[in-house]
Amino acid sequence: MEEITIKDSLKITPLQVGENSSTVQLVLNGYLDTYNSPEFQTHINAMINSGVQNIIFNCNGLNYISSTGIGAFTAFLKLLKQKKGEMALFGLQKKVMEVFQLLGFTKFFKIGSSFEEALGMTKGEVKSEEKPAAESKPVFPLVFHCPHCEKKLKSSKPGKFRCSGCKGIIEVDDKGNVKKG
Repeated sequence: MEEITIKDSLKITPLQVGENSSTVQLVLNGYLDTYNSPEFQTHINAMINSGVQNIIFNCNGLNYISSTGIGAFTAFLKLLKQKKGEMALFGLQKKVMEVFQLLGFTKFFKIGSSFEEALGMTKGEVKSEEKPAAESKPVFPLVFHCPHCEKKLKSSKPGKFRCSGCKGIIEVDDKGNVKKG
């Protein structure tokens, strides 16, 4: 499998996993948006249609993704499921992971913290949402009191916010922890 460069903005390096050519790791470098997503989809769909059944996307070098890029991943997952295959991602940079979180796709895709974990997810050995029971209930929407003035507030997602009462900065992390910003 040869390296693919799309419009000088995205490089895809395919690596065969083990001796079985039906599983590949695709190392992504660059960005994925409306500009290069259609060509990206064409290349990956061709791989899937040629017999690749499991894809592990190494996103360590992916420094930006738009909703169109996430749409491409959704199309791959649908096509792979039709062919009894699997897909997992790992190495998402913070700003790329935030896009997945904002659009609600962290629950939809299998996202691992390492290649080994992502590989295990494609084989069904590791569940994508393996968490202790205490952490399994959804955190958001989160109702909390401002750490500055105690005003009751609500947040639908993690991030930095300004209190509507005292105008103090508040940080809410992805686990629902609240602190002064």
